[in-house]
Amino acid sequence: MKSLSYLNKYFVKYKWRLIFGILFVTISNLFAIFPAQIIREALDIVIYNLSSFKLFNHFELESKYYSSIASYVLFFAGLIVGMALLKGMFMFFMRQTIIVMSRKIEFDLKNEIFEHYQKLEPSFYTVNNTGDLMNRISEDVGHVRMYVGPAIMYTINMAVLFILVITTMISVNPKLTLFALIPLPILSVMIYYVQELINKKSIEVQGKLSDLSTFTQESFSGIRILKSFVREEKFSNDFSLQSNMYERLSMQLVRINALFHPSMLLLVGLSTLLTIFVGGIEAMNGNITLGNIAEFVIYVNMLTWPVAALGWVVSLVQRSVASQQRINEFLHTQPAILSGEQNEITIDGDIEFKNVSHVYPESNIRSLDNLSFKVDKGKSLAIIGRTGSGKTTIANLLLRLIEPNSGEIFIDDKDLSGINTGVIRDRVGYVPQDIFLFSDTISNNIAFGLKEDIEKGELIQRIEQAAKDSVVYDNIVGFPNKFETKLGERGITISGGQKQRISIARAIIKNPKILIFDDCLSAVDTKTEEEILQNLSRIMKDKTTIIIGHRVSSVKNADHILVLDDGKKVEEGTHEYLLEKKGFYHSMYKKQLLEEEMA
Repeated sequence: MKSLSYLNKYFVKYKWRLIFGILFVTISNLFAIFPAQIIREALDIVIYNLSSFKLFNHFELESKYYSSIASYVLFFAGLIVGMALLKGMFMFFMRQTIIVMSRKIEFDLKNEIFEHYQKLEPSFYTVNNTGDLMNRISEDVGHVRMYVGPAIMYTINMAVLFILVITTMISVNPKLTLFALIPLPILSVMIYYVQELINKKSIEVQGKLSDLSTFTQESFSGIRILKSFVREEKFSNDFSLQSNMYERLSMQLVRINALFHPSMLLLVGLSTLLTIFVGGIEAMNGNITLGNIAEFVIYVNMLTWPVAALGWVVSLVQRSVASQQRINEFLHTQPAILSGEQNEITIDGDIEFKNVSHVYPESNIRSLDNLSFKVDKGKSLAIIGRTGSGKTTIANLLLRLIEPNSGEIFIDDKDLSGINTGVIRDRVGYVPQDIFLFSDTISNNIAFGLKEDIEKGELIQRIEQAAKDSVVYDNIVGFPNKFETKLGERGITISGGQKQRISIARAIIKNPKILIFDDCLSAVDTKTEEEILQNLSRIMKDKTTIIIGHRVSSVKNADHILVLDDGKKVEEGTHEYLLEKKGFYHSMYKKQLLEEEMA
């Protein structure tokens, strides 16, 4: 139960709902006990009066006496109906407090998990499967809600009912109470040994469900590749294997519960038999009345559902323990990148790397090795090199998506680690190498980075201008719904070049101080590339720009060019200087010219 202590803060937050819930549970159980006492009283009166009824047989008072007995019965029946109505009303109030509280805790917990996910660095998502992350915020939180709602409600109900019922039973006849409750310690011992097994199986079931969710999510995300390689049958078979394993583990848990519940009902039935047997002996001895036996049978049956529900509650609690352990595992994961405290700052755009090195912990690959360079505000720096030379790492370091292992990074002579990450990223227009578009309209994808409130007319103008500058406007207006065209998942309904250009529009519409283009023109033809670069030259004016690419045509117009190889700076200078040097850059240029001629 230690892992569930994390939820105590929510119980404190909604303490009044919990307190009133306990109050309503107590009141509803009081109205459940009173009918048993009314039935005892009614039965005793009826039995006594029926024995006296024989004295009035064939007399004038017979009909009046009969009417008197009937009136007693109707009166007691009315009381029982009234008590049932009051019990139902307070049960409604009980559910409106405790169950509503559980839904609010579920809402808060999901929001907390989602917000925590967003604080974690990208490397967290490279080592954890998307399906598992989704399962923890949906399926696991759902199991936890069953603990903070139904499990707590029925536990409180059971505790209150046991106290009220057993206290009342002892006050009537301690001996009969003892015999009626003999099976309950046996039940407690059985629960003690079974709950650990339920917990173990619950953890296995939840883990396998995460694997199944991950497999399904990856299959749907890669459906084009799956179909292209005609692997539908293999994936169907793999899915069946995963499903069968999940079914086998679930059935093991179901079998435990299936054996557990009938065993509890058997013990409860034994209590009823003992109550009738011992109660009959006590009645014959004159210690209790027949009404007391009926009262005790009702009490034992009142305990039947709470005791039967005990196994279900134990199962809910054990499942929620397993789920909360999985949730806590991520909630206790601290972000590796802590945001700086400087919020209100003006960024001009001076960028400097000083002896920066970085090693990716997942693969132990050194992406940058003691790299130093500087970009003055309003200037452009192009970074070129072969695949794996560390180009994208520079962009990720500037956005503080990753941290350097050594060295320092400065923006306007301020240490990057001291600036609020939100401020840095808000001032940067970033076009990533791996383009991601949301399943939304084109206009909303382009305007994604705009935070300020803008009038609709001005917003449309800015969206259209950004689309024109990124040379995607003509493509968009050619769609049936133009800018309101809804894209498929990750923009799957449009071409790679169109996705890149929409991503460029999304970056430049912010009018940021710093622009980073990470190989964002690889999917467009040379003519379109030239047109985009001409438009960007106007936009890049007075902005610090970093252009990352592997084609010389994309970087040749930059103010300064940095050539990387294996994370090290091998050359730097202008396009003309590097060609005259006839080094690494020159050989790349000649090789790409030859490829274009052959194409």
